[in-house]
Amino acid sequence: MSEKIIALVDGSAYSESVCHHVAWIAGRTGAPVELFHVLGRRDGGSGDLSGNLRLGARTKIMTELAELDAQRAKLAQAQGRAILEDAKAIVAADGVTEVALRLRNGDIVETVTEQEAGAQMIVIGKRGEAADFAKLHLGSNLERIVRAAHVPVFVASRAFQPIKRVLIAYDGGVSAMKAVDYVARNPLFAGLDCTVVTVGAPSDAVKRGLEDAKATLSAGGHTATVKIVEGAADTALGELVEAEGHDLLVMGAYGHSRIRSMIIGSTTTQMIRTCKVPVVLMK
Repeated sequence: MSEKIIALVDGSAYSESVCHHVAWIAGRTGAPVELFHVLGRRDGGSGDLSGNLRLGARTKIMTELAELDAQRAKLAQAQGRAILEDAKAIVAADGVTEVALRLRNGDIVETVTEQEAGAQMIVIGKRGEAADFAKLHLGSNLERIVRAAHVPVFVASRAFQPIKRVLIAYDGGVSAMKAVDYVARNPLFAGLDCTVVTVGAPSDAVKRGLEDAKATLSAGGHTATVKIVEGAADTALGELVEAEGHDLLVMGAYGHSRIRSMIIGSTTTQMIRTCKVPVVLMK
């Protein structure tokens, strides 16, 4: 059996897109899907709130607070189950039969870390239900998950559209080389049009790197185009996606010149913010 795909859904506008994208991935790879909805510790019940009242607070108030806390947790769980059932219906309507539902309490990153063994990919929306949808706002959980994940992270755009053309950002770094190899080997990308692009000044080293990337893709059965564009990476890549009609961007989460730190690379962050198509991030 193929390794599972983990998809994270919430009440945001991105959840439907996540469902369609995970169904597309499952349909091409034959992988089972696990849909997760994670309740925060407050939503899942924070224990007996009566313990927070001191200094002679009346027993009646303490009891009412405890009852309200329990009721709120119960409603959050019911909402979580409804979100999962709705998500399953979308995925099933797209033709996926192996779909498991997982309702969890706690921290979303801890949940992903615990569950990603045996997973080939994690799918998440660009923004969560708490986001204000400002253009420069990223879902806070997204960056945390990208930092913690050991498998590729598929960041779904707000709306699903069929994926036919893939743009691979290549800077010669380890994660970029992994991205090329991943596209070459994975049935997810079989039959898709591939372009490998480097942003920067042309040089012999850059050209050799692109030819090596092209050869790797050719060995995997892909007819790839390579190109060099000048300008700032985040701007140039976004413009290329728009101008040439690419449907998916694949890139390393870290540039080759950046020490792996507590935040994902600034170019990567900017690309996720501004790019209108889904992004696959390789570590």
